[in-house]
Amino acid sequence: MTDFSDRVEQVSISGIREVFEAAGEDAINLGLGQPDFPTPEHARQAAVDAIEAGKADAYTSNMGTLELREAISAKHERDNDVSVSPDEIVATAGGSEALHLALEAHVSAGEEVLFPDPGFVSYDALTRLAGGEPKPIALREDLTLDPAAVEDAITDDTAAFVVNSPANPTGAVQSEDDMREFARIADEHDVLCVSDEVYEHIVFEGEHRSPMEFAESDNVVVVNACSKTYSMTGWRLGWVAASERRIERMLRVHQYVQACASAPAQFAAEAALSGPQDPVDEMVAAFEERRDVLLDGFADMGIDCPTPAGAFYAMPKVPEGWVDEVIDRGVVVVPGEAFGEHGEGYARISYATDLETLKEAIEVMREATEAVR
Repeated sequence: MTDFSDRVEQVSISGIREVFEAAGEDAINLGLGQPDFPTPEHARQAAVDAIEAGKADAYTSNMGTLELREAISAKHERDNDVSVSPDEIVATAGGSEALHLALEAHVSAGEEVLFPDPGFVSYDALTRLAGGEPKPIALREDLTLDPAAVEDAITDDTAAFVVNSPANPTGAVQSEDDMREFARIADEHDVLCVSDEVYEHIVFEGEHRSPMEFAESDNVVVVNACSKTYSMTGWRLGWVAASERRIERMLRVHQYVQACASAPAQFAAEAALSGPQDPVDEMVAAFEERRDVLLDGFADMGIDCPTPAGAFYAMPKVPEGWVDEVIDRGVVVVPGEAFGEHGEGYARISYATDLETLKEAIEVMREATEAVR
């Protein structure tokens, strides 16, 4: 009798999706991790031009066009002070595939992967699909990941640990000292550090630093994408950056499951990365204004919320029954436990929506708070 693999049976549909399906059609959606801004016009036009010129009709190189990989290489030099050659980059179908490649190529059956809890829902699922053992690590009070906790959790069976800064779902930004420590841990313990940097440009306090800057070995793989920085979630264009030997292994997986990233998206991403960055600055300024309005609202309600230093999420501590009450009143938020056991008692709020809608949602949350207290 045909059955299903043990790996896929360990994975369920995301709790985020369950919340969406439970909400009404007219609900205000504060659960979506998607910027509400258009893709920059010059990026859109680059795809249109490539399509009209017939440049996007065929497969590209498995690794992605050379021009795109050169643009990504220049981005790493410009933004991260890291030298990554075009031969150390694979363009992927979004950051999700990039993360999948990193784990699939480096995790053997039964090996452990350490990741933040609460953390992005894919870390647990993709570890299981790779045959690995998820090992969640509880966060500090400020919702950052403690390098000491990661180091204490490493065993002989540990293959990798994941760092995500700025973080989904918390909005936390790791310090430079933390990133130096993560790099040291990867070097000294000879384990892989997977650095998820998809939100790197959406920072309000502090600065984004990559552990790749500080590593003395090649034990850091960077996962990134155009999705959040350039509001290109639907274009599905990300990448992995790593040493050539690691890229070659990830390419083995990529060429069979994907062949290559979408050609039109590659042309759009090249333009986004190498063109004017003004749209990014405008978007980040808008997110910061929304964050401040949301935090003021939580303070007025008497709800404690660690200040998110980046991304476009807040993760307040909420009273029992709060999430259901808010959803019943027509605002979609995501229960913290959707992001791991240690997310219980929290909720994730996305402020990737316009200011007036956000203010309306805050009033609903205020009413819900009064109702459950």
